[in-house]
Amino acid sequence: MGGVTSSMAAKFAFFPPTPPSYQLLTDDLTGLLVLSPFPHRENVEVLKLPTRKGTEIVAMYVRYPMASSTLLYSHGNAADLGQMYELFVELSIHLRVNLMGYDYSGYGQSTGKPTEQNTYSDIEAAYNCLEESYGAKQDDIILYGQSVGSGPTLDLAARLPYLRAVVLHSPILSGLRVMYPVRRSYWFDIYKNIDKIPLVNCPVLIIHGTSDDVVDCSHGKQLWELCKDKYEPLWIQGGNHCDLETYPEFIRHLKKFVYTVEKPPSQRGNSRQSTDQFEQPRKSTDVLEASRKSTDRREKPRKSTDRPEKLKNQGMASADKLEKLKLSFESMQRSRKSVDCHEKSRKIVDPQPEKARKSADRLDRIWSG
Repeated sequence: MGGVTSSMAAKFAFFPPTPPSYQLLTDDLTGLLVLSPFPHRENVEVLKLPTRKGTEIVAMYVRYPMASSTLLYSHGNAADLGQMYELFVELSIHLRVNLMGYDYSGYGQSTGKPTEQNTYSDIEAAYNCLEESYGAKQDDIILYGQSVGSGPTLDLAARLPYLRAVVLHSPILSGLRVMYPVRRSYWFDIYKNIDKIPLVNCPVLIIHGTSDDVVDCSHGKQLWELCKDKYEPLWIQGGNHCDLETYPEFIRHLKKFVYTVEKPPSQRGNSRQSTDQFEQPRKSTDVLEASRKSTDRREKPRKSTDRPEKLKNQGMASADKLEKLKLSFESMQRSRKSVDCHEKSRKIVDPQPEKARKSADRLDRIWSG
């Protein structure tokens, strides 16, 4: 069954850039791996990491002097390390953290095929490298998942009880829920974040744009509701799916979060708002439809979430509708909204993040301003 699910997921969710945006070369002078066309940097290391699934992924490690935290970044869909390179370097500098980013199997110059299960083994390989090669401890690590990257991020976070923190950037409730307001988790769904986030013990920051037309902002809001250790979320007014880094409040809020979680737990209370304190501003930015309720075997934790009237009227819970949903699953790849990137986002949205990510000077001006 798992193989069938992974096969469906590959058709449903993954859009690796073709061709890859970078080449993997060995520097003639140093013998070190480099990402071409980027020049060698003293504080950037490029690695090949074997995974338990038999693939080999490409990763990059950005070192910051005297950093006390390490960010493990799982990027979004239709992107690879070449497109993320400058952003990773800038994040390391502005947040004063070490940062490891990696390409999923089948992305960039990583071998294998992109599947849900492979992404789980990919993030495990990157995490193990941080522990074994760089001496990072679990309680020093912040997991960062962007969009589809929220899947492997939450899968790993749910299994690591002593993580320092988690950041979810434009996250999804699950793959199927991006397109349909389903009320429960089905076997063929992928990245069931809605079921995993209540298992995360560390502070969680959620960042989502209110004008996201790929993954509705209600996904981020409902995940925030389910967090065990809530941190003040950031709903960026007018932010879309791939441009949140260009808003000044993005880096300000991220800096504040990293600064807070680096304090001992006993000293964090004064730096964080209670849920009552920021319930009102959260509602004021709620320009999209209210968070949809999910009844995925967790009725009590999500008891307060409103039940969508549209869902009731359509009778999605009926057996007949479920059968139709299963039979039509493979046609979902033609849907206007895939999990993270559809034809529209590939043609229209992609140029935006690439411009923002590759322009280090522009990001620096925005974040410093």
